[in-house]
Amino acid sequence: MAHPDWKVRQLLAEAQPNITSEQWSRLILGERNERYRWILTLLAADRREQLTEAACAQLAADSSARVREETVRLHGLPAELLIALAGDADPSVRASACRAAWPHLEGPARTALLDDPDGRVRVRALLRYHQDHPMPRSVLDSGDLGNEANDALRDCHLERALARHLAEHGDAAQRRLLAANPHLDPDLVLRLAQDPEESVRFEVSKRPDLTEEQRAGIDFDFDPGAHCRPLDWVRALHDDPDAMRRLAASSHPLVRRSVARARRLPPDVVARLSRDEDRVVQLFLAESCDDAPAEMLLRVWQWWTGSLSTPDRPTDIRTSPAETCSATPRTRTRGCVDWPWTIRNRQTNSSNGSPGTATRKYGTGRPPTGG
Repeated sequence: MAHPDWKVRQLLAEAQPNITSEQWSRLILGERNERYRWILTLLAADRREQLTEAACAQLAADSSARVREETVRLHGLPAELLIALAGDADPSVRASACRAAWPHLEGPARTALLDDPDGRVRVRALLRYHQDHPMPRSVLDSGDLGNEANDALRDCHLERALARHLAEHGDAAQRRLLAANPHLDPDLVLRLAQDPEESVRFEVSKRPDLTEEQRAGIDFDFDPGAHCRPLDWVRALHDDPDAMRRLAASSHPLVRRSVARARRLPPDVVARLSRDEDRVVQLFLAESCDDAPAEMLLRVWQWWTGSLSTPDRPTDIRTSPAETCSATPRTRTRGCVDWPWTIRNRQTNSSNGSPGTATRKYGTGRPPTGG
């Protein structure tokens, strides 16, 4: 954290999973360079890290508008700071704060955002207003939403007549956005699940309000090599063992991949995912889950040649291959040169690894790579 090289401090913020709130706060506030402070705040927000209240307050009053703008996205930001940022002197900060601050704002403050002199702020306020109040077709057709009209289709509570019109007569791009709208009536969801456009059906298949039987009934082709992000609604359930059991049995690869991103999982869920027919599920389990079994880690390393997005996982030495695989004593002492570096790192960081062993492990096999 106190290293003189900025790149080292940045890499720490990008890759280290065990930084405490106090450490994050010291790391960010210790930067005198505005650009570095902005980048670290952005990284903390992206990683959903929670800073101390004192640090949040200091960043909310930072002299840099872009630091304040990223502060809005920090996990667990106190309501009073969101309210203050919604009234910030810089319109980019007000626009960024509008959505998160809205539930905490009194009527006059909401009206001020809806009537803000800056067009970006007015549009963000209007979009947030129509998450609670149905949006009529006249608002969408007015053109006032500009480039953020797509956000309205995806996020806003649309009047029934507008939603039905879009489901029946909208173009494929509009129907695809509508398919992700959380306010959509169930009958329109089922209609879009039978849409002639496959990308629309795929968007419907990712919805959290479907039963797994409904999800399995949607026809779409899934490209196993396509880049995908974990589903937010699945990530929100990572601490719910029953939900993880149910979703780990889903027919949808993206749902199972999202489950595999959990840091801790029940043993039966780990066992199921470690044998998943989708190899990316196994890769994500290896990268993300502290409970990933050793034999699966070795199996994944036999075919995965890319970088690891979470290079120090898993960390529980008790599941180390050196304790569970049928390697010879000599191999266990020297380290298996074909282990992924994550596994070698677990051995190196344990009390069982000597400095000499660590040198041999990092001097052979594949080098550590960030991801």
